Amino acid sequence: MNDVFHLETPLSGEDVASLKSGDRVTISGVLYTARDAAHRRLVELIEAGKELPIPVKDQIIYYVGPSPAPPGKVIGAAGPTTSYRMDPYAPRLLELGLKGMIGKGRRSQEVKEAMIKHKAVYMAAIGGAGALMARAIKEVRVVAYDELGPEAIRELKVEKLPVVVVNDIYGNDLYVEGQKQYRIA
Repeated sequence: MNDVFHLETPLSGEDVASLKSGDRVTISGVLYTARDAAHRRLVELIEAGKELPIPVKDQIIYYVGPSPAPPGKVIGAAGPTTSYRMDPYAPRLLELGLKGMIGKGRRSQEVKEAMIKHKAVYMAAIGGAGALMARAIKEVRVVAYDELGPEAIRELKVEKLPVVVVNDIYGNDLYVEGQKQYRIA
């Protein structure tokens, strides 16, 4: 079993280069949430030459639309959403220096190629375990598109958010390699 790597945001090129598909990682620091509606707006701003409401360079975007916070908590369930819905937008953000994405499920070939070209990683969070993921989130602040409700962009301060590297900068894909390990001849 691989050791667990601990990363602090923002990510450096060395951080990303040290990760391999299959590595278990915990993340601490600030990351941002965004789903498809917010991604569409971000790319529209990029295409219009306007400033983004969040820093993208060296950052991580978590594909999550958290549920409302119950009493005494900073956030409700915060499990990952399906990543392929962000695939039309992800390459543009990677061009701007986005270093990490967290979600669940496979990525398109275009996104995988953009990750290699721009030196970024895709990490999977545990689907169906939103309450577990929420325990790592210590502070939450809506920073853009409040009118989108759960899909608003939020700044999260996290401590030891658990993820697994799926796609690394070397072209490896945990979903492909994992299936090979269990294929019956």
